[in-house]
Amino acid sequence: MTNLLIAITLCVAVSIAYAVAALIQARFAHLTVAQLVRVPVLWLAIGLNALGAALHVASLNFGPLSLIQPLGALTLVIAVPLAALTAKRRPTRLEMTGMTYTVVGLTGLALIITTTGKADTLTSGELIWLVVATVVVVAGLALLGRRPGASTLWEAIAGGIAFSVCSALCQTIVVTVGDGGAGVLLRPITIFAAIAVGTFAIVATILTQRSYRDGLSAPLAVTNLVNPASATIIGVVLLGETLATTGVEIALAVICGFLCCLGVAQLARARDAAPTAAPAPPLEDAPAGV
Repeated sequence: MTNLLIAITLCVAVSIAYAVAALIQARFAHLTVAQLVRVPVLWLAIGLNALGAALHVASLNFGPLSLIQPLGALTLVIAVPLAALTAKRRPTRLEMTGMTYTVVGLTGLALIITTTGKADTLTSGELIWLVVATVVVVAGLALLGRRPGASTLWEAIAGGIAFSVCSALCQTIVVTVGDGGAGVLLRPITIFAAIAVGTFAIVATILTQRSYRDGLSAPLAVTNLVNPASATIIGVVLLGETLATTGVEIALAVICGFLCCLGVAQLARARDAAPTAAPAPPLEDAPAGV
């Protein structure tokens, strides 16, 4: 029971860290990358994201993934009311119903779509193939998001994919080092994997940051959906895992997926209908330390 309470406490802390980081990022989502690096508070958001990732890893030592993965939906539960609070208004009905549908759908998918089998590490060929494929897919989605008038959800999808690939590469590095010792870190393929992790983490952060420029809730929901979904695909296709789902469970997963789509659609509508907090002032006009 003690381990379970620790796991739940850590998951709540993870969700708070991610939610606050997302709110900070959303405030400065209109700035360019060159401007962002000069905003001190944005480094706090990056630190909170890193803290959330570290706490997530720690939580896996105290509870099963089947419990921890669904609790990831708490990020949205915390972020939507916080976004409304910082805008000095109440959450709208569309926001609340959209959040509810999305959280129920995400939780259902996390509980239903499970994998079995001991996950393998990526072979050198698989690792290179995964990195190249990710670069192509993420770049394509990012370009779609940069078109005039394009939905910011394209960048949210790209960010979610990049984050999930980071997780897969990190798993391979950690397991390989654990099996072969620290000397494995000097292998060219391990160095390549580590560089890819750093690059994808930066790209994912920038893409999710940009996806918040027209509102936080819908992009955050999409990223929270795409990240575990693509991680599951990687696990099944490349890491030797198998789906532990029956026909009935697949049907229920389809329903949960529909709820997620409905929730995201409502959050997108709420973003367009509800007043949003004013973005931070241009960097040259911002007070020092903002």
